[in-house]
Amino acid sequence: MRTSDFDYDLPPELIAQQPVEPRDSARLLVVSKGTGALAHRHVRDLPALLDPGDLLVLNDTRVMAARLLGVRTDTGGKVEVLLLREHEDGSWDALLRPARAATPGRRYRLEAADGPLTATVVRREDEVVTVTLDRPVDPATAGAVPLPPYIHGYDGDPERYQTIYAREPRSAAAPTAGLHFTPALFERLDAAGIERAFLTLEVGPGTFRPVRTEDPSRHVLPPERYRLPPATAGAIRAARAEGRRVVATGTTVVRTLEHALAGSAGDAEGETALFIRPGHEFRAVDALLTNFHLPRSTLLMLVSAFAGHELMRAAYAEAVRERYRFYSFGDAMLILP
Repeated sequence: MRTSDFDYDLPPELIAQQPVEPRDSARLLVVSKGTGALAHRHVRDLPALLDPGDLLVLNDTRVMAARLLGVRTDTGGKVEVLLLREHEDGSWDALLRPARAATPGRRYRLEAADGPLTATVVRREDEVVTVTLDRPVDPATAGAVPLPPYIHGYDGDPERYQTIYAREPRSAAAPTAGLHFTPALFERLDAAGIERAFLTLEVGPGTFRPVRTEDPSRHVLPPERYRLPPATAGAIRAARAEGRRVVATGTTVVRTLEHALAGSAGDAEGETALFIRPGHEFRAVDALLTNFHLPRSTLLMLVSAFAGHELMRAAYAEAVRERYRFYSFGDAMLILP
């Protein structure tokens, strides 16, 4: 398939700029892989849409408050730095804007929540820059929580871009399918006999990077770290042995499970650069709750691989016709067998 096969027209006004309240009032397009049927519901209807015994798997990563503003030390020109991933030697991968001047040795004075710090460029690979900092920083509180570039002017509670079950701050972006859950919805899912388990995938910017080659097989995803707790791996094995469905909350969960559980034992932790596109044989996931994704993105290719390319084209066209809200603060889709 070609990258252009995953393009679609989206009116700009359908890109959600604000989240809905409460979280679970978001609209939900229910897609049946077996029949091709489409139905319009809401996320709060999940307890009636899932089956007792289904295992809902969620990514409990937290978005780092790692967006820092500052200036170049030589010219005073303004810069924005987004810390992405810390290495064992204390250096950080980061995104810089403007990036064109991020040459090795260049220094930036940044304003962190606990005082100024200096970042020095070590190297640059494509748009990712590796920097050293003159002191350690806490990614939970260093700066501001970054929002995707297509969200403009949001000044609400930063916690609205975190899931209610987010834990350790390790990600550059939220696992957005999980943004729809509320404590009350979890209680109703429990009452309906739907089980719950957690894993962690550290979401990096590569997940959202557009595919710029017409041949998707030439696109490479940078690796992301994951951890699959033994309790979650055991719950998944039990569900599959008993014929119960594994329901992934978001594409990050799909990629983690399809990578980690590809073997018989499953890896408890590691890195994955798995790029799922049509032709992938799914082994770990039976159903998927996901938001609507950008054109030509690896995430749209993943859901097309899971549900079928033509069915996804029809579902996205229906969502546009029905004025669903798209992307991170938008509505959701539930893909069932």
